[in-house]
Amino acid sequence: MQAYRENIEYENPLLSLKIWQASRNDVGSVAWHFHPECELFLIQSGSLEVDLSDETCSLLAGDVMILGKSQLHRDRNLGDVVEYIVLQFDLHSYFDQSTIPYLQYFNETKVPLSSMNYIFRENSEARNAAAECIRQIHQEAIRKESGYELAVNMLIKKLLLILIRNDSRGLLADQDRVERIRLKPVLDFVEANIDNRISVEDACGLANMSYYYFVKFFKKNMGLSFTEYVNFRKIKRAEQLLLTRDMSVSEVGDQIGMANMAHFYKMFKRFNGCSPKEFQRKMLAWGRNS
Repeated sequence: MQAYRENIEYENPLLSLKIWQASRNDVGSVAWHFHPECELFLIQSGSLEVDLSDETCSLLAGDVMILGKSQLHRDRNLGDVVEYIVLQFDLHSYFDQSTIPYLQYFNETKVPLSSMNYIFRENSEARNAAAECIRQIHQEAIRKESGYELAVNMLIKKLLLILIRNDSRGLLADQDRVERIRLKPVLDFVEANIDNRISVEDACGLANMSYYYFVKFFKKNMGLSFTEYVNFRKIKRAEQLLLTRDMSVSEVGDQIGMANMAHFYKMFKRFNGCSPKEFQRKMLAWGRNS
């Protein structure tokens, strides 16, 4: 089985999201692929089969399906015209200081996010609510009326809430409940000190763990290392500063505790695919043209 990594280009990088309506009448499958973003399908008409590594799901009009980050998949049209909406988004980007503890519900350390599809198969109310969220996100992205970014952000969080509130099997809540409690002081500390230097040793003390145990513990429960997590949150803060403050790139780096410009540029490009200046220029141009 050969697979490729799909590169998702966000129309609006601040939303870390791509959504579009697809129409297919070709017979056959797309190649196996994966991407770091979560993905949802909403079938509008026709039928579609989605192959995962361990199962095949048949979707009809009105059906919703969710795939986790980096989950191997391909979709297949059996011959009829099929129309569907595809929503892809970076899950981490939709968690802030008040909601970051819930990120661990979706870390997929025990079960892939596709396991949540039982909700859409068994609970028509949840399925219809999720479908309406996807439709609204699609319309917001098309119309781009004032405040649409806020609307999209709220709708993504509503989708996540639908999963949490309707998980009758407790699969999400069972993702290391005790561990979430142990990590909460660490996550709160990161958010409160995002503009300062944050060391692993600081986190170890708050979690009351040895260095080596904490490093493994954090990676297992959050899906990324502590250093990667801190860098991600810092770059998100840098994005805000670049677009809302009259600050140079070096001043932004200083503000978020990344005074080493080479390191700041490297981390920024890793998470955004471009330099801070390119990001700022692209986003400001997008704002003028939208």
